[in-house]
Amino acid sequence: MESNNTHKSFIVRETADGKFKRSVEDKALPVLGKDEVIVKVAYAALNYKDALSAHGHKGITKEYPHTPGVDAAGVVVQSSNELYTEGDEVIVTSYDFGMNTSGGFQEYIKVPASWPVHLPEGLSLEESMVLGTGGFTAALSLFKMEENKQDPTMGPILVTGSTGGVGSMAVSILAKRGYEVIASTGKKSEHAYLKELGATEIIDRTEVDDQSGRPLLRYKWAGAIDTVGGNTLATAIKATNRNGNIAVCGLVASPEISTTVYPFILNGVNLLGIETAETPREWRIKIWELLSSEWKPDNLNKIKKVISLNELDSYISLMLEGKSKGRVIVKM
Repeated sequence: MESNNTHKSFIVRETADGKFKRSVEDKALPVLGKDEVIVKVAYAALNYKDALSAHGHKGITKEYPHTPGVDAAGVVVQSSNELYTEGDEVIVTSYDFGMNTSGGFQEYIKVPASWPVHLPEGLSLEESMVLGTGGFTAALSLFKMEENKQDPTMGPILVTGSTGGVGSMAVSILAKRGYEVIASTGKKSEHAYLKELGATEIIDRTEVDDQSGRPLLRYKWAGAIDTVGGNTLATAIKATNRNGNIAVCGLVASPEISTTVYPFILNGVNLLGIETAETPREWRIKIWELLSSEWKPDNLNKIKKVISLNELDSYISLMLEGKSKGRVIVKM
Protein backbone atom coordinates (compact mmCIF):
# COMPACT_ATOMS: atom_id res chain seq x y z
CA MET A 1 0.00 0.00 0.00
CA GLU A 2 1.00 3.65 -0.32
CA SER A 3 3.80 4.86 1.93
CA ASN A 4 2.29 8.30 2.65
CA ASN A 5 -0.92 6.82 4.20
CA THR A 6 -3.24 8.55 1.71
CA HIS A 7 -4.69 7.71 -1.67
CA LYS A 8 -6.75 9.46 -4.34
CA SER A 9 -10.53 9.24 -4.01
CA PHE A 10 -13.47 10.77 -5.88
CA ILE A 11 -15.63 12.31 -3.15
CA VAL A 12 -19.13 13.79 -3.30
CA ARG A 13 -19.91 16.32 -0.56
CA GLU A 14 -23.21 17.92 0.39
CA THR A 15 -22.91 21.68 0.88
CA ALA A 16 -24.73 23.84 3.41
CA ASP A 17 -27.25 24.99 0.79
CA GLY A 18 -28.22 21.38 -0.09
CA LYS A 19 -26.19 21.16 -3.27
CA PHE A 20 -23.52 18.58 -4.06
CA LYS A 21 -19.87 19.10 -4.94
CA ARG A 22 -17.68 16.48 -6.60
CA SER A 23 -13.88 16.42 -6.53
CA VAL A 24 -10.82 14.18 -6.36
CA GLU A 25 -9.22 14.39 -2.93
CA ASP A 26 -6.56 12.74 -0.79
CA LYS A 27 -8.12 10.28 1.63
CA ALA A 28 -6.72 8.16 4.45
CA LEU A 29 -5.89 4.59 3.48
CA PRO A 30 -8.36 1.95 4.70
CA VAL A 31 -7.48 -0.18 7.73
CA LEU A 32 -8.12 -3.93 7.53
CA GLY A 33 -10.70 -5.36 9.91
CA LYS A 34 -11.97 -8.83 10.69
CA ASP A 35 -13.09 -10.88 7.67
CA GLU A 36 -12.28 -8.07 5.25
CA VAL A 37 -10.24 -7.55 2.09
CA ILE A 38 -8.33 -4.50 0.90
CA VAL A 39 -7.96 -4.23 -2.88
CA LYS A 40 -5.76 -1.92 -4.93
CA VAL A 41 -8.15 -0.85 -7.67
CA ALA A 42 -6.94 -1.15 -11.25
CA TYR A 43 -10.22 -0.22 -12.98
CA ALA A 44 -13.71 0.89 -12.01
CA ALA A 45 -16.77 1.45 -14.19
CA LEU A 46 -19.33 4.22 -14.35
CA ASN A 47 -22.97 3.14 -14.05
CA TYR A 48 -26.21 5.14 -14.02
CA LYS A 49 -26.60 4.36 -10.32
CA ASP A 50 -23.18 5.95 -9.71
CA ALA A 51 -24.22 9.07 -11.58
CA LEU A 52 -27.34 9.36 -9.43
CA SER A 53 -25.32 8.89 -6.25
CA ALA A 54 -22.83 11.53 -7.40
CA HIS A 55 -25.74 13.88 -8.04
CA GLY A 56 -27.01 13.52 -4.49
CA HIS A 57 -29.85 11.03 -4.98
CA LYS A 58 -30.79 10.09 -1.40
CA GLY A 59 -32.64 7.01 -2.65
CA ILE A 60 -29.25 5.62 -3.71
CA THR A 61 -26.93 7.10 -1.08
CA LYS A 62 -28.28 8.33 2.22
CA GLU A 63 -25.23 10.02 3.75
CA TYR A 64 -22.46 12.22 2.38
CA PRO A 65 -19.51 12.70 1.96
CA HIS A 66 -19.44 9.59 -0.15
CA THR A 67 -17.33 7.82 -2.79
CA PRO A 68 -19.55 6.17 -5.44
CA GLY A 69 -18.64 3.31 -7.76
CA VAL A 70 -20.59 0.03 -7.76
CA ASP A 71 -17.96 -1.77 -9.91
CA ALA A 72 -14.25 -2.25 -9.23
CA ALA A 73 -11.55 -4.73 -10.17
CA GLY A 74 -8.03 -5.00 -8.85
CA VAL A 75 -5.48 -6.88 -6.80
CA VAL A 76 -5.77 -7.97 -3.17
CA VAL A 77 -3.13 -6.28 -0.98
CA GLN A 78 -4.41 -7.38 2.44
CA SER A 79 -6.88 -10.02 3.59
CA SER A 80 -8.10 -11.36 6.92
CA ASN A 81 -10.00 -14.20 5.24
CA GLU A 82 -8.50 -17.41 3.90
CA LEU A 83 -10.45 -17.11 0.64
CA TYR A 84 -7.99 -14.46 -0.57
CA THR A 85 -4.26 -13.99 -0.49
CA GLU A 86 -2.08 -11.06 -1.48
CA GLY A 87 -1.85 -10.80 -5.26
CA ASP A 88 -5.24 -12.35 -6.06
CA GLU A 89 -7.08 -10.58 -8.88
CA VAL A 90 -10.72 -9.95 -7.96
CA ILE A 91 -13.95 -8.33 -9.13
CA VAL A 92 -16.13 -6.41 -6.66
CA THR A 93 -19.72 -5.59 -7.61
CA SER A 94 -23.21 -5.51 -6.12
CA TYR A 95 -24.33 -5.79 -2.50
CA ASP A 96 -24.17 -2.28 -0.98
CA PHE A 97 -20.86 -1.47 -2.66
CA GLY A 98 -20.72 2.15 -3.82
CA MET A 99 -24.15 3.02 -2.52
CA ASN A 100 -24.02 3.36 1.26
CA THR A 101 -20.52 1.97 1.59
CA SER A 102 -17.44 3.54 0.03
CA GLY A 103 -17.20 2.50 -3.63
CA GLY A 104 -14.77 1.90 -6.45
CA PHE A 105 -13.83 5.43 -7.56
CA GLN A 106 -10.63 5.45 -5.51
CA GLU A 107 -7.23 3.81 -5.49
CA TYR A 108 -7.94 1.40 -2.60
CA ILE A 109 -11.16 -0.20 -1.37
CA LYS A 110 -12.02 -2.20 1.75
CA VAL A 111 -14.93 -4.65 1.53
CA PRO A 112 -16.33 -7.68 3.37
CA ALA A 113 -14.60 -10.87 2.26
CA SER A 114 -17.90 -12.27 0.99
CA TRP A 115 -18.18 -9.58 -1.72
CA PRO A 116 -15.28 -10.15 -4.15
CA VAL A 117 -15.20 -12.85 -6.81
CA HIS A 118 -11.91 -14.18 -8.15
CA LEU A 119 -11.22 -12.99 -11.70
CA PRO A 120 -11.95 -16.01 -13.92
CA GLU A 121 -9.52 -17.21 -16.57
CA GLY A 122 -10.25 -15.65 -19.93
CA LEU A 123 -10.89 -12.14 -18.57
CA SER A 124 -8.50 -9.29 -17.88
CA LEU A 125 -9.20 -6.79 -15.10
CA GLU A 126 -10.05 -4.16 -17.70
CA GLU A 127 -12.42 -6.49 -19.56
CA SER A 128 -14.20 -7.35 -16.32
CA MET A 129 -15.04 -3.68 -15.89
CA VAL A 130 -16.13 -3.22 -19.50
CA LEU A 131 -18.61 -5.95 -18.58
CA GLY A 132 -19.13 -4.83 -14.96
CA THR A 133 -22.60 -4.59 -13.46
CA GLY A 134 -23.98 -3.84 -16.93
CA GLY A 135 -22.63 -7.06 -18.39
CA PHE A 136 -23.47 -9.02 -15.26
CA THR A 137 -27.06 -7.73 -15.33
CA ALA A 138 -27.47 -8.53 -19.02
CA ALA A 139 -26.00 -12.00 -18.54
CA LEU A 140 -28.16 -12.70 -15.49
CA SER A 141 -31.18 -11.63 -17.54
CA LEU A 142 -30.38 -14.11 -20.29
CA PHE A 143 -29.44 -16.79 -17.74
CA LYS A 144 -32.88 -16.56 -16.12
CA MET A 145 -34.61 -16.43 -19.51
CA GLU A 146 -32.84 -19.60 -20.63
CA GLU A 147 -33.57 -21.26 -17.29
CA ASN A 148 -37.18 -20.57 -18.27
CA LYS A 149 -36.68 -22.24 -21.68
CA GLN A 150 -35.95 -19.22 -23.91
CA ASP A 151 -34.18 -20.35 -27.07
CA PRO A 152 -32.89 -18.63 -30.24
CA THR A 153 -35.25 -20.74 -32.38
CA MET A 154 -38.24 -19.00 -30.73
CA GLY A 155 -37.46 -15.75 -32.53
CA PRO A 156 -35.80 -12.36 -31.94
CA ILE A 157 -35.24 -10.71 -28.57
CA LEU A 158 -36.03 -7.04 -28.04
CA VAL A 159 -33.52 -4.92 -26.11
CA THR A 160 -34.78 -1.54 -24.92
CA GLY A 161 -32.44 1.32 -24.05
CA SER A 162 -29.98 -0.49 -26.25
CA THR A 163 -27.17 2.10 -26.31
CA GLY A 164 -26.87 2.25 -22.51
CA GLY A 165 -24.53 0.22 -20.33
CA VAL A 166 -26.87 -2.74 -19.74
CA GLY A 167 -28.55 -2.45 -23.14
CA SER A 168 -25.33 -2.49 -25.17
CA MET A 169 -24.06 -5.47 -23.20
CA ALA A 170 -27.39 -7.27 -23.71
CA VAL A 171 -27.18 -6.76 -27.48
CA SER A 172 -23.61 -8.10 -27.52
CA ILE A 173 -24.27 -11.12 -25.30
CA LEU A 174 -27.48 -12.11 -27.08
CA ALA A 175 -25.74 -11.89 -30.45
CA LYS A 176 -22.87 -14.01 -29.13
CA ARG A 177 -25.42 -16.64 -28.02
CA GLY A 178 -26.94 -16.79 -31.50
CA TYR A 179 -30.09 -14.74 -30.96
CA GLU A 180 -31.52 -12.29 -33.44
CA VAL A 181 -31.64 -8.94 -31.65
CA ILE A 182 -34.09 -6.10 -32.14
CA ALA A 183 -32.48 -2.99 -30.63
CA SER A 184 -34.74 -0.12 -29.60
CA THR A 185 -33.24 3.36 -29.38
CA GLY A 186 -34.13 7.01 -29.76
CA LYS A 187 -30.64 7.83 -31.04
CA LYS A 188 -30.55 7.66 -34.84
CA SER A 189 -26.85 8.51 -34.80
CA GLU A 190 -26.07 5.21 -33.03
CA HIS A 191 -27.55 2.76 -35.54
CA ALA A 192 -24.13 1.82 -36.93
CA TYR A 193 -22.83 1.29 -33.39
CA LEU A 194 -25.70 -1.08 -32.59
CA LYS A 195 -25.08 -3.01 -35.80
CA GLU A 196 -21.47 -3.41 -34.74
CA LEU A 197 -22.63 -4.84 -31.44
CA GLY A 198 -24.66 -7.45 -33.27
CA ALA A 199 -28.18 -6.02 -33.60
CA THR A 200 -30.03 -7.57 -36.54
CA GLU A 201 -32.79 -4.94 -36.54
CA ILE A 202 -33.00 -1.42 -35.11
CA ILE A 203 -36.29 0.27 -34.31
CA ASP A 204 -37.15 3.68 -32.95
CA ARG A 205 -38.19 3.70 -29.31
CA THR A 206 -41.59 5.07 -30.34
CA GLU A 207 -42.32 1.59 -31.73
CA VAL A 208 -42.15 0.30 -28.15
CA ASP A 209 -44.49 2.99 -26.82
CA ASP A 210 -47.96 1.76 -27.76
CA GLN A 211 -50.68 4.27 -27.02
CA SER A 212 -53.64 2.27 -28.37
CA GLY A 213 -54.81 1.01 -25.01
CA ARG A 214 -55.23 -2.51 -26.43
CA PRO A 215 -54.39 -5.31 -23.98
CA LEU A 216 -52.60 -7.38 -26.64
CA LEU A 217 -50.66 -6.52 -29.80
CA ARG A 218 -49.48 -8.45 -32.85
CA TYR A 219 -46.45 -10.55 -31.99
CA LYS A 220 -43.21 -8.68 -32.74
CA TRP A 221 -40.58 -10.52 -30.67
CA ALA A 222 -40.08 -13.72 -28.71
CA GLY A 223 -38.86 -12.05 -25.53
CA ALA A 224 -37.17 -8.93 -24.24
CA ILE A 225 -34.52 -7.48 -21.95
CA ASP A 226 -36.02 -4.21 -20.75
CA THR A 227 -33.92 -1.47 -19.18
CA VAL A 228 -36.53 1.29 -19.52
CA GLY A 229 -39.70 0.37 -17.63
CA GLY A 230 -42.96 2.32 -17.82
CA ASN A 231 -45.01 2.10 -21.00
CA THR A 232 -42.04 0.66 -22.88
CA LEU A 233 -42.19 -2.42 -20.66
CA ALA A 234 -45.97 -2.58 -20.98
CA THR A 235 -45.67 -2.49 -24.79
CA ALA A 236 -42.95 -5.14 -24.77
CA ILE A 237 -45.19 -7.44 -22.75
CA LYS A 238 -48.19 -6.99 -25.06
CA ALA A 239 -46.16 -7.76 -28.21
CA THR A 240 -44.26 -10.81 -26.92
CA ASN A 241 -44.96 -14.16 -28.57
CA ARG A 242 -46.35 -17.15 -26.72
CA ASN A 243 -44.29 -18.43 -23.77
CA GLY A 244 -41.67 -15.74 -24.25
CA ASN A 245 -39.70 -14.27 -21.35
CA ILE A 246 -39.17 -10.64 -20.47
CA ALA A 247 -36.32 -9.77 -18.11
CA VAL A 248 -36.95 -6.53 -16.22
CA CYS A 249 -33.78 -4.77 -15.13
CA GLY A 250 -34.31 -1.00 -15.38
CA LEU A 251 -36.57 1.96 -14.84
CA VAL A 252 -35.00 4.81 -16.78
CA ALA A 253 -38.42 5.99 -18.00
CA SER A 254 -40.57 5.03 -15.03
CA PRO A 255 -40.84 2.50 -12.18
CA GLU A 256 -44.58 2.22 -12.86
CA ILE A 257 -46.29 -0.08 -15.32
CA SER A 258 -49.90 -0.25 -16.52
CA THR A 259 -51.01 -3.41 -18.29
CA THR A 260 -53.48 -6.28 -18.02
CA VAL A 261 -53.12 -9.93 -17.14
CA TYR A 262 -54.07 -11.01 -20.68
CA PRO A 263 -50.50 -11.46 -22.03
CA PHE A 264 -49.77 -13.73 -19.07
CA ILE A 265 -52.94 -15.84 -18.98
CA LEU A 266 -53.63 -16.01 -22.72
CA ASN A 267 -50.11 -16.08 -24.19
CA GLY A 268 -48.12 -17.52 -21.28
CA VAL A 269 -45.71 -14.57 -21.26
CA ASN A 270 -43.29 -14.66 -18.31
CA LEU A 271 -42.07 -11.57 -16.48
CA LEU A 272 -38.69 -12.15 -14.81
CA GLY A 273 -37.29 -9.76 -12.21
CA ILE A 274 -33.53 -9.19 -12.36
CA GLU A 275 -31.99 -8.27 -9.02
CA THR A 276 -28.20 -8.20 -8.98
CA ALA A 277 -27.31 -6.75 -5.58
CA GLU A 278 -28.02 -9.91 -3.59
CA THR A 279 -27.52 -12.53 -6.29
CA PRO A 280 -26.41 -15.76 -4.53
CA ARG A 281 -22.66 -16.20 -4.62
CA GLU A 282 -22.84 -19.50 -6.53
CA TRP A 283 -24.89 -17.81 -9.28
CA ARG A 284 -22.51 -14.87 -9.27
CA ILE A 285 -19.52 -17.12 -9.85
CA LYS A 286 -21.37 -19.02 -12.60
CA ILE A 287 -22.32 -15.81 -14.44
CA TRP A 288 -18.74 -14.52 -14.38
CA GLU A 289 -17.50 -17.87 -15.66
CA LEU A 290 -19.96 -17.65 -18.57
CA LEU A 291 -18.87 -14.07 -19.29
CA SER A 292 -15.24 -15.16 -19.41
CA SER A 293 -15.92 -17.98 -21.87
CA GLU A 294 -18.80 -18.81 -24.21
CA TRP A 295 -20.81 -15.69 -23.39
CA LYS A 296 -17.90 -13.27 -23.67
CA PRO A 297 -18.73 -10.65 -26.33
CA ASP A 298 -16.28 -10.30 -29.20
CA ASN A 299 -16.56 -6.51 -29.27
CA LEU A 300 -15.64 -5.34 -25.77
CA ASN A 301 -13.10 -2.87 -27.14
CA LYS A 302 -15.81 -1.22 -29.26
CA ILE A 303 -18.04 -0.32 -26.33
CA LYS A 304 -15.47 1.05 -23.88
CA LYS A 305 -14.22 4.53 -23.18
CA VAL A 306 -11.27 4.58 -20.77
CA ILE A 307 -10.87 7.74 -18.68
CA SER A 308 -8.90 8.94 -15.67
CA LEU A 309 -10.27 9.66 -12.19
CA ASN A 310 -9.88 13.38 -12.91
CA GLU A 311 -12.13 13.09 -15.98
CA LEU A 312 -14.88 11.26 -14.13
CA ASP A 313 -16.94 14.30 -13.13
CA SER A 314 -17.57 15.39 -16.73
CA TYR A 315 -18.66 11.88 -17.75
CA ILE A 316 -21.10 11.72 -14.84
CA SER A 317 -22.70 14.89 -16.23
CA LEU A 318 -22.92 13.36 -19.73
CA MET A 319 -24.60 10.24 -18.34
CA LEU A 320 -27.17 12.29 -16.43
CA GLU A 321 -27.91 14.24 -19.64
CA GLY A 322 -28.55 10.98 -21.53
CA LYS A 323 -25.50 11.49 -23.74
CA SER A 324 -23.48 8.49 -22.61
CA LYS A 325 -23.15 5.28 -24.57
CA GLY A 326 -21.44 1.96 -24.02
CA ARG A 327 -19.20 1.52 -21.00
CA VAL A 328 -17.10 4.25 -19.35
CA ILE A 329 -14.10 2.73 -17.56
CA VAL A 330 -11.99 4.58 -14.99
CA LYS A 331 -8.32 3.57 -14.98
CA MET A 332 -6.68 4.23 -11.63
